[in-house]
Amino acid sequence: RNMSSKQQLESLSLTLALVVKSGKYSMGFNQALKNIRSNKAKLVLISNNTPALRRSQLEYVAMLANVNIHIYSQSSRELGTAVGKPFNVSVMTVIDAGDADLSAFNN
Repeated sequence: RNMSSKQQLESLSLTLALVVKSGKYSMGFNQALKNIRSNKAKLVLISNNTPALRRSQLEYVAMLANVNIHIYSQSSRELGTAVGKPFNVSVMTVIDAGDADLSAFNN
């Protein structure tokens, strides 16, 4: 069972790498709010250590705009690593998936 969640995480990381390579994305809380409000966001990823208030603000705005939210099962450090950045990323917004298939995040 643990293996399957590890495999799922690896597949999500590969999908994120593909978004970064071939698509459009933004990072950060304010950018996420801006992209959700302007109907550009396709998916919002939130790391599991994002403060509860910010997380609920994003969830509320995304719900109103009918945008999918995915709570990434790891911390902002791991999310940063998954998108190939040398810093912590607590919120990432996918604007254009490029060649990536975002259906893996619909859970």
